[in-house]
Amino acid sequence: MCNHCTQQLKQLTTADKSNLRSLWQELFGQPAQEALRREVMLPILAYRIQERAHGALQARIRNELRKVSVQLQAEPKIGALPRPQIKSGTSLIREWQGETHRVRVTDQGYEYSGKTFSSLSQIARQITGTRWSGPLFFGLRQSTERRAGG
Repeated sequence: MCNHCTQQLKQLTTADKSNLRSLWQELFGQPAQEALRREVMLPILAYRIQERAHGALQARIRNELRKVSVQLQAEPKIGALPRPQIKSGTSLIREWQGETHRVRVTDQGYEYSGKTFSSLSQIARQITGTRWSGPLFFGLRQSTERRAGG
């Protein structure tokens, strides 16, 4: 992190509200709302300083966080956040009944045996002939029995 940014972060803890408001104006290009308390301003300003030093979150991640926020507002007891997405180019390998099956993750979905599928469960069904959870079949998720210690 640049020296200027490090210095700004150190000064946050001792800055009074008027100094924080000046810094807010500098970092956001607009004045902070009058009702904004110092305790609320501190983490927002610290994040903005670090964001400027290291770069902002990618648009894809910001969008995913917005989706999670909307889900949690609609269903506060949801309890589980979406699983991280698998990066394009990743290969998933599963041996089933003596045969090795390879799936390649693409931007369009999952490639298996020269075809593109929209879900891993479709591929697991094709391989086994029965309904399977694709993430479970390919080892991306544990069964509820294993998670519970059973």
